[in-house]
Amino acid sequence: MNTVTLFTWIGFIAFLAIMLFLGYIGTKKTKNIRDFAIGGGSLGPVVLGLSFAATYLSAATFLGYPGWSHEWGLTNLWLALAMIGGGALGVLMVAKKIRSLNEEQKSLSLPDWLGDYYNSDLLRVGTGLILLFNIFYIAAQFVAGARIFEYLLGMEYRTGLILITAIVVLYVFGGGAFADIYTDAVQVILMAIAGIVIFISGIVIFWKDGITATFAGIADNLAAQDGNLVAVFNPDSAHFYSIGAVIGAICIQWAFASAPHLFNKVLGIKSEKDLGKMILTYVITASLSVLVLFGGLYSRVALGSAEVVADLALMEYVAWAFPAVIVALFGVVILAAAMSTTDGLFVSISTVFANDIFLKFLVRRGYVRVDEEKAEKIALQISRLTVPLVGIIALLIVMKPPVYMGDVMWIGISGVAAGTLGPILYAVYGKRKASARAAEGSMIIGLSAYLILYFGGLIPSTMTAGAVATGIGIASMVVLANVLAADKKATRLASAEQRQ
Repeated sequence: MNTVTLFTWIGFIAFLAIMLFLGYIGTKKTKNIRDFAIGGGSLGPVVLGLSFAATYLSAATFLGYPGWSHEWGLTNLWLALAMIGGGALGVLMVAKKIRSLNEEQKSLSLPDWLGDYYNSDLLRVGTGLILLFNIFYIAAQFVAGARIFEYLLGMEYRTGLILITAIVVLYVFGGGAFADIYTDAVQVILMAIAGIVIFISGIVIFWKDGITATFAGIADNLAAQDGNLVAVFNPDSAHFYSIGAVIGAICIQWAFASAPHLFNKVLGIKSEKDLGKMILTYVITASLSVLVLFGGLYSRVALGSAEVVADLALMEYVAWAFPAVIVALFGVVILAAAMSTTDGLFVSISTVFANDIFLKFLVRRGYVRVDEEKAEKIALQISRLTVPLVGIIALLIVMKPPVYMGDVMWIGISGVAAGTLGPILYAVYGKRKASARAAEGSMIIGLSAYLILYFGGLIPSTMTAGAVATGIGIASMVVLANVLAADKKATRLASAEQRQ
């Protein structure tokens, strides 16, 4: 066993012990489905801000996205603007109103919130089923964990995949939102420190008579390898090949801020007045973490492109630049990033089946007849049993490792955004409440547009296809809200004329 492997095992076992301990604490605090879904709605702004950042960033920030920097060069820095600018704007636009409306609704998830607001079971169940797209997101995080086990511990890819799946399933199964949020807070601090270390390391290693000269030297090295690596829009990039594609990336990151596993964090905050602190915590932590994108650029400068797997470019740079103990620590940080997002996704999907479909639809409508106390117990059991089932499906999706884990992740994010953002934004900004039919129509049109645009091959970028489809969903929501309202008014006038 070499030194890196030994240190990685030590770090991983210590990290795992802390995560399982926090999961155990979460299990003790989880008494009902509300606790499982949003931590009882009693969590503070700092811990939720840290959790929001950790869940927003994911392992793609440390493997997939630096891999894009390695492959496509400086154009990938547009991603930092999209993540920090687009993401923060998205949170600011919807969080306060959503939290305010939920004071009365007491909803536990995005489908629950939309179903309650528009009084539509079709919207509740339909949105819940759309959330199954996030299984792709979970699968991408499993890829990250498996890659780290493969790279640092010498495990076969599929063995590592099974191991990371088992670990996440185990601690989310018991602790739900409490396990998710508490572990996220620890994980994102590690991620922010890693971002700072990576950024500074390149400046130190490639130093040339000042910061400006240093980055000029880095750019010169990239240009010598391939002129497209220093282009503002790299034609080889899957996501930043034109100004339109960049706008699409910013828009989909903006839409991503209302993703279900992030939506739950907003519903979980104890007091509405703490939202500002929560968002500030997220922005600061996320800004430090995304500095890791420079690691992909540094790896291209140091190692070139030969025989470097894109998703492992950051680890290749870390192994080249740092001693064994630091390499091992970075491996643990990336595992933390994978787990910090995956647990939140598990919680949001589990809540769909337990609360949104079972409690709010099947029990409320009388399709399942049980008393309230028994229904709550069954719901908690459903939420927990959903976790291993979703884990197995996600594992099967990526049994063969993808070329870019980030692309797999954005299949899920874009599908969810396209089907849900129209009804969300109209609820927040509409001058009057839209009809349930309008919201249902927007959900169907937005999702259908995404399926046609991306899976039909019309737009090759998952981000751009998601952004266009989301725009179509929003536009259809506005049109349908006004058309259906006009039809309703016309019907009332016709009825009045008949009575006369």
